[in-house]
Amino acid sequence: MISGQVLQTTIDGIKEISHAELGVFDAEGREQAVTAPVFSESVDVIRKFAESPADSQSWGEFEFFKVFDERTLEFVLVLRGAGESSQLVGRMAGFQLQGLIGALKERYDKDGVIKNLLLDNLLLVDIYGRAKKLHIIATVPRVVMIMETSPDHDFNTLEIMQQYVTAGSPDFVTAVDENGVVLVRDLTEGSKASDISKAAAGIKEYLEKAGVKDVHISYGTVVNELKEVSRSYKEAKMALDVGKIFFEERDIIAYNELGIGRLIYQLPIPLCKMFIHEIFGAVNLDEFDEETLATINKFFENNLNVSETSRQLFIHRNTLVYRLDKLLKSTGLDLRTFDDAITFKIALMVVKYMDYMEKMESFEY
Repeated sequence: MISGQVLQTTIDGIKEISHAELGVFDAEGREQAVTAPVFSESVDVIRKFAESPADSQSWGEFEFFKVFDERTLEFVLVLRGAGESSQLVGRMAGFQLQGLIGALKERYDKDGVIKNLLLDNLLLVDIYGRAKKLHIIATVPRVVMIMETSPDHDFNTLEIMQQYVTAGSPDFVTAVDENGVVLVRDLTEGSKASDISKAAAGIKEYLEKAGVKDVHISYGTVVNELKEVSRSYKEAKMALDVGKIFFEERDIIAYNELGIGRLIYQLPIPLCKMFIHEIFGAVNLDEFDEETLATINKFFENNLNVSETSRQLFIHRNTLVYRLDKLLKSTGLDLRTFDDAITFKIALMVVKYMDYMEKMESFEY
């Protein structure tokens, strides 16, 4: 069904050209869109006209035209004030509405194909067969982006993104769940990672200007075959999930930026618990105070450089050494050595991952 907004925009445009008043009604006489409140007296006639075999009919100052979706009556178009051109204007307006119905059906057909493609629900032969029928080019560089917003909102992100994708663009927008909108974006040959990042930043800015808040965008790697689009989607979905755990400060995240977080995210929780117990025994990393955690993080940020870390923390070098020695005594790990530093860094990420998963499980229940 064509939205009321699209119908209204269409007949408003026809009115500007023809200077006639138009109304679009369903077969039961229910108003869908009008250019002026002058059609109320014709409602009973609309119902009778809908049941008649005629495709067009005159009644007083009104002209009636049927608009079909294949053989099913979709709309009754009512025209007033076109004078001698009423038949011409009415038939052209009806043709325009019929074209919109066809375009909408094709978009929904394409929407179904893209959704099934993303979710890996199509056989290889079906992918290329349906793509050919819907004029989708099979071998083009593409990337999948996911735009996620808060579930509590007063805006329709899908509609806003559909407006973002201009008419005639090969890009396609759809939704596979209530929080996320998916953009399958066609790329030009030689597109760089920085180009995709800029495009994501542009989308975020566009959504925020439209009033959308709490926007998080993720994207997968570039694929060159239509059959691989599902892989880029899965990567974007993982990037969105992993970003929430290890990159909370970032609103835009790419799959190839996840690093070791991508591996940790795929570990089973029992294995994570076993790892933490083997490394730290009875020591609970959650019990570290904020000062200790700030010291550890700053030490990692500065590539285990004691002098630079102490300078940025505004503490004496010996104070930092004392804190590191205290950490060595409690955990058995000396963060000044590369192997121990790597072990500790991974352990912190594993604990963060376990905390997040535990929170998600409690939220689900």
